[in-house]
Amino acid sequence: MRTTPKRDAVVQYAAKHGLFRAHDLVGLGVSPSYLDDLARAGAIEKTGRGLYRAPDYAATENHSLAEVASYVPECVICLLSALQYHEIGTQLPPAVWIALPNYYKVPRLPIKIEAVRMSAAALTEGVDIHSVEGLTIKIFSPAKTVADCFKFRSSVGMEVALEALKDVLDKRIATPADIYKYAKLDRVANVIEPYLEALNA
Repeated sequence: MRTTPKRDAVVQYAAKHGLFRAHDLVGLGVSPSYLDDLARAGAIEKTGRGLYRAPDYAATENHSLAEVASYVPECVICLLSALQYHEIGTQLPPAVWIALPNYYKVPRLPIKIEAVRMSAAALTEGVDIHSVEGLTIKIFSPAKTVADCFKFRSSVGMEVALEALKDVLDKRIATPADIYKYAKLDRVANVIEPYLEALNA
């Protein structure tokens, strides 16, 4: 494919932003089919449905989080994946854990996911915005993640929740008051309170 101003603009965007979605370039008058042509020509690389990057771009350890967030912008990275992102505990999840609105149908993706549903309040509180490989993604804060682990302890295991709580307090990543605030939101304050008191004694 010959060099054109449009091609150069896409290549420069890819080099600057890392991962990007087809709709990120709508303002440049670039169509998905044109991006696919560039990918076939080797100017950029297609990594998933509507997702592209520069051919020499080095993916980070959080690449799967960015990919899932690009497919499902409504999701918030949660539970084991949020613990791993924040370097809390020892979990190495084989799937990306995401939280979705109660009404949202769990999507079928080329990446393995584990999904939980939350109310509007639980899905919007304690959300931090992070930039991962050029994409803006939502990840629950450490305090909210610990509370969520207790709420979803039947899915992740009580031992995971306790490890996360102890690690967050030991590293002073979050305060007991912050954790308790989200525990009340998650309606698990009575479950977490004895452990908070014991670890904070």
